[in-house]
Amino acid sequence: MPNPIFAKYNVRVPMRDGVTLSADLVLPGAVPDGERFPVILVRTPYNKNQKLYIEAARYFAERGYVYVTMDVRGRGDSDGDFVPYRNDGPDGYDAIEWCAAQGWSTGAVGTLGASYLGRIQWLAALEKPPHLKTMIVIVTPADPFVESPTGTNNLAHICGLYLVNGRLRQPMDEVDWNPVYEHLPLCELDQIAGFESKQWQEELKHPTLDAFWEKICYQRRFHEINLPVMHISGWYDDEQISTPMNFIGMTKRGATEFARNNQKLLMGPWGHAVNSAQKIGEVDFGPDALIDLRGYELRWFDALLKGQDTGILQEPAARLFVMGENKWRDENEFPLARTQFTRFYFHSGGNANSRFGDGALSTERPATGTPDRYLYDPARPTPYVTAPTSSQIGGPDDYAAVQQRGDVLVYMTPPLEQDVEVIGPIRVELYASSSAVDTDFTALLFDAHPTGFVQRLSDGIVRARYRDGMETASLIEPGKIYKFEIDVWNTCQVFFRGHRIGIQIASAAFPKFDRNLNTGEPLATATRMLQAEQTIYHDAEHPSALVLPIIPRSEPA
Repeated sequence: MPNPIFAKYNVRVPMRDGVTLSADLVLPGAVPDGERFPVILVRTPYNKNQKLYIEAARYFAERGYVYVTMDVRGRGDSDGDFVPYRNDGPDGYDAIEWCAAQGWSTGAVGTLGASYLGRIQWLAALEKPPHLKTMIVIVTPADPFVESPTGTNNLAHICGLYLVNGRLRQPMDEVDWNPVYEHLPLCELDQIAGFESKQWQEELKHPTLDAFWEKICYQRRFHEINLPVMHISGWYDDEQISTPMNFIGMTKRGATEFARNNQKLLMGPWGHAVNSAQKIGEVDFGPDALIDLRGYELRWFDALLKGQDTGILQEPAARLFVMGENKWRDENEFPLARTQFTRFYFHSGGNANSRFGDGALSTERPATGTPDRYLYDPARPTPYVTAPTSSQIGGPDDYAAVQQRGDVLVYMTPPLEQDVEVIGPIRVELYASSSAVDTDFTALLFDAHPTGFVQRLSDGIVRARYRDGMETASLIEPGKIYKFEIDVWNTCQVFFRGHRIGIQIASAAFPKFDRNLNTGEPLATATRMLQAEQTIYHDAEHPSALVLPIIPRSEPA
């Protein structure tokens, strides 16, 4: 039977500079005076009085933890000014050490949280608080420009900034976001949405990975972190790219063997709101899609904060939901050791435009090939199927209608003669030229069902000026052929017999990413648009290809 609990609200927690932050504490009740408990700390910009925090606090307090939910600096009941991420490393250290020093604490502190709450756990860990024992990081944002290697954040970021404008959560569903995303120049988007954002304006001043961004980077510093970490996300999380990256980073480069050997990866068939529904859009992932996630987290904390043998540390490192088959699978690593990275080369007679064209994918390297061409018009950008707010960007959406456009190239395998299992990172090697000095190329992996449903799996983008990395911008020479690498993130999908594996190539994914106006002018202030004539090559000298992580299938019994 769960233990009784009691709460303390608006407890003031001092930071090193004298600013006090507000925390709500939920503690096990009806216990002898002087009894101590491990602590779970959650720090949030989304206001600590939210139902999900209250429910989690009750759950863990009933099971022998002090659960501390804290408003970050400048949000909710906390003092100071809110500047996203900039104070969260030192403030996180101070909050962790305050929790450890209280009379009700054993001194063992774990942290927990999703999205913004995940990233700030990493920033706090880099400060090396001595009493931090473990973290559970969920749908964690990557370093700047990893998710959006475009020199700007994705357009829905302005929606996220509106949500945390001021001290209380703002009603982002009440704003008509589509006209905001369509507006130019980008530096006026906050005003068009009806508020002023110093953060938006400051970020636009830094379109390369400079010292401004380096201060909040963590993914190059895993070698400094000596912690067991549970990494959780979903294949349709719009920040999915970072979770496998962080798991790999810690297993390969964690500070000690202890850290490297105690990482766990959990990837479900979920969007950004993990473990909340078994169906996303038109795709039902079955009754096994939802799990007892809190119970899984409890086993982790019981092992790391209480020293109990829950068995979780001995379990395989990666637990993956295989979509299509809709089954969970345990693996010892990610990417899987038995992966066969396989190139599927582009082929066509020069007419791969739309899903009605002649674009094909084959493992046979092209000997000759007629290039494919299309006109990219930023005034009519290729659409990306998504809801307008930042709550969830994209999903297993149907791209059949999008692929009727002439500015979309579609390459597909023939109908598969046997099931094909694809688990791991996806990339596209694209040989292309443009009539413009700057432009974008996008790639979208899809599963073409025999019914005509074209299911998006994952996608990515390259902006030509950043083709060599985000540290510097360099325009391209019109008409010159370049090799572009597009990170298409990760997936975990069985393509069934009769389905077709496909890749969609275009020059926009709007409004997920801001439109490239093709002029090479400054991203923040540009308004002038130019059409770009794009050419995709696939011949012996320019073998454009989709690179898939193929997992050999077991022979039928």
